[in-house]
Amino acid sequence: MRLVYFGTPEMAVPPLVALVEAGHDVVRVITRVDKKRGRGSTLSPSPVKAAAMDLGIPVSHDPDDVLELAHSVDLGVVVAFGRIIRPHQLEVVPMVNLHYSLLPRWRGAAPVERAILAGDAETGVDVMRVEAGLDTGGIYAEKRVVIGPDTTAHELRESLSEAGCRLLVDTLSNPVEDWIDDPRPQTGEPVYASKLDKAEFEIDWSQPAVDIHRRVRVGGAWTTFRGKRLKIHTADLVDGAVVPTNVQPEGKGPMPFDAWRNGAQPTVDEPFGAL
Repeated sequence: MRLVYFGTPEMAVPPLVALVEAGHDVVRVITRVDKKRGRGSTLSPSPVKAAAMDLGIPVSHDPDDVLELAHSVDLGVVVAFGRIIRPHQLEVVPMVNLHYSLLPRWRGAAPVERAILAGDAETGVDVMRVEAGLDTGGIYAEKRVVIGPDTTAHELRESLSEAGCRLLVDTLSNPVEDWIDDPRPQTGEPVYASKLDKAEFEIDWSQPAVDIHRRVRVGGAWTTFRGKRLKIHTADLVDGAVVPTNVQPEGKGPMPFDAWRNGAQPTVDEPFGAL
C-alpha cells in the first residue's frame, strides 16, 4: 500500500518502521519543523523526521503537502502528529489514526499520562478513522493493555507501541477499500486527556499516597527540600506511604534515594526524615 505518514515524537517512530518492514511504500513523511534544543542555536529534527531520513523517505513539514499526493497514495496514517488534520486535507486522502487509549475514553493530547493518573486498570490502542473532530472517528481495530499498579508511563508507552504496531500492520494487511468505509462508532461517555500543565508535576504531599505514586509513575514529579528542587524519578508504595527509590537534587545527577538521604540527613521535622 502507498502511504503518507504523519507523526512527530519518539512514540511515532516504531509504527513508521513497522509499516516499512511490512512492505508498505511510505512515499512521504509529514512532521513538525525542526526545533532548537538546548542553549545553542542548532536545529534538531523530530524523532520521526530523523527516522524517515534514515529510511530514505522524503520529509516535509506542511500538512497541505498531502494535497499533491491525493492521486498517488492509498491512505494517510497519523500517529501522534501533534496538529489537527483539516477537513480539506481529509477530503483528498482517507486517513487512519493510531491512538493510545480505548476511545472515547481519553481523547486528546495525553491519554497515557491521564490513564495512569486516574488509576485506570487498563487502557489500549485503537486504529480509528480520522475526522475533523478531536479523536471522534469510528474504530477499525482495538487492543487492550493492562496497567499494573507500578507501571510507569514509559513502560506503558512501550507496551502500547508494541501492540499498536501489530494492530496497525494487521489492519493495513487488507486492501483499504475492503474496510475503510466500515468502522464501528465509538460508544460511551467521552473523557478528554488534556496536556499536563507544569504545575501538575509538583507533588502535593497532602494528597493520598496512591495519587502521589501515580504522579511519580507518570514521570517528571518533583518536590522541594530546603528551598531547592528535588526530582523524584521512581518510588515505591510501601504500607500506604510513598518511598522514593531514585531522586535527583537540583544541579546534580540522578542518584539512589538512600545515598541522597545519607548525605542530606533530613531531620524528623523535614520531608523524608521519618522514612
